Amino acid sequence: MVSKTKSTALILGETGTGKDVIARAIHKSSLRNGPLITVNCAAIPENMLEAILFGHEKGAFTGASSPNKGIFRAADGGTLLLDEISEMPLTLQSKLLRVLQEKIVTPIGSQKELSVDVRVIATTNRDMAGEIRNGNFREDLFYRLNTVSIQLPPLRKRGDDIYLLFRKFANDFADQYNTSPIQLTEEAKQVLVQYTWPGNIRHVSYTHLRA
Repeated sequence: MVSKTKSTALILGETGTGKDVIARAIHKSSLRNGPLITVNCAAIPENMLEAILFGHEKGAFTGASSPNKGIFRAADGGTLLLDEISEMPLTLQSKLLRVLQEKIVTPIGSQKELSVDVRVIATTNRDMAGEIRNGNFREDLFYRLNTVSIQLPPLRKRGDDIYLLFRKFANDFADQYNTSPIQLTEEAKQVLVQYTWPGNIRHVSYTHLRA
């Protein structure tokens, strides 16, 4: 249902619940012909993030030896996944809000406003209400991103999904290492269900790797 719209979407959930997988599925099922581009807001320094998102002109700052059109323009016609959006600096949040509202970007060092057609999906593992209360995230940007909200439950609350995931990873690793898949006894199944899986789905994959 979400994929067929142009609405922004906010995917919430603990680390390892598959937020990026859901974002890719939304894009793949959408009507958009452009690419899916992912930006990890937590991994890029503040002084670089603005240029990466919105682009820059040659000589706009030290080291800008050539122009760069930026991620928004590169994703034109497609989807931009802003991973860990809660880590975006406040100084950039207002600029992102303007892009979402007006569908235009202004590269650093330029006065020219450029139109973009980008569907934005954002993810976070934070309590956004708490981030807003603490002054770490703009409330107006939150509501702009939260047009559609998707809450991913942790693995410990997903019942028999653990068996399906375990079987998938078992088969994947068996193919990779040319061996037989790990088989589960009834006792082992009970252990899987009762475990809290703090790393969620990523934890299941790591458990197979260790085995």
